[in-house]
Amino acid sequence: MMQSTRLRNLYSISSGTLIGMLGGLIGLGGAEFRLPMLVGLFRFRLLPAIVINLIVSLVTVVASLVFRVGLQHLDRLTAHWPSALNILGGSLLGSYLGVHFATRVPERTLTWTVVVLLVFLSAVLMGHDWLFAGGTLHLAPALRVVVGLLAGLGIGAASSLLGVAGGEMIIPTLVLLFGLDIKEAGSVSLAISIPTILVGLVRYRRRPVFADVVSERPFMMWMTLGSTLGAWAGSQMLRHVSGSTLQVFLGVILLISALKMVLKRTGQTE
Repeated sequence: MMQSTRLRNLYSISSGTLIGMLGGLIGLGGAEFRLPMLVGLFRFRLLPAIVINLIVSLVTVVASLVFRVGLQHLDRLTAHWPSALNILGGSLLGSYLGVHFATRVPERTLTWTVVVLLVFLSAVLMGHDWLFAGGTLHLAPALRVVVGLLAGLGIGAASSLLGVAGGEMIIPTLVLLFGLDIKEAGSVSLAISIPTILVGLVRYRRRPVFADVVSERPFMMWMTLGSTLGAWAGSQMLRHVSGSTLQVFLGVILLISALKMVLKRTGQTE
């Protein structure tokens, strides 16, 4: 049993490091890649895997924000607080509603919802350059606020349903709606993600699934450590890798992950 536990912890930290590196290379927490691994490799049921993903994501996002603030001017980031609050207003409500959905629907419905979200995130990653090709959207200020709130609502819901920080959706929203530089948008998105994740965790804390997750504290500790180290290493490797090529590669990984979840679900129902 001890050997099995040690091996599981070794897989936890090594997979966490790999996922953290992938996320760090494009300024994400890597949670969208972590969830399929928690379900596929470590055999967690979907709902506990989502909660574990949220916990690991929270620590990783906080660490990533600290890394990035050390490399960027803080006053330039704080200048974008109105845009951050705009999206945050919707994302907090979306996170609250996402937990309600995840804990009330059958696992089959939850699985298919997660699959659709993974495919959507894959499309966002692979279409990243195309999304930004047109520059900032020119909207009236009032309409921009409404669209920002609606975008935040969807981002918050996806965060609670996947256990992710939502950077893949926050960054394009900040760039397209509010005209932020993509590097600054990456840092601001991390700041938006922290309270969004916290709302989801507080909501899950009141659900029976949280008791099952608490027993996995050693596993989560090793995965969190690996994810944090990987995020740092990935950020250091960024200048050596083509961002566009990497995003397409990661988008394909998400599609494969979604397909595996579909095949697993289909196999269980046969």
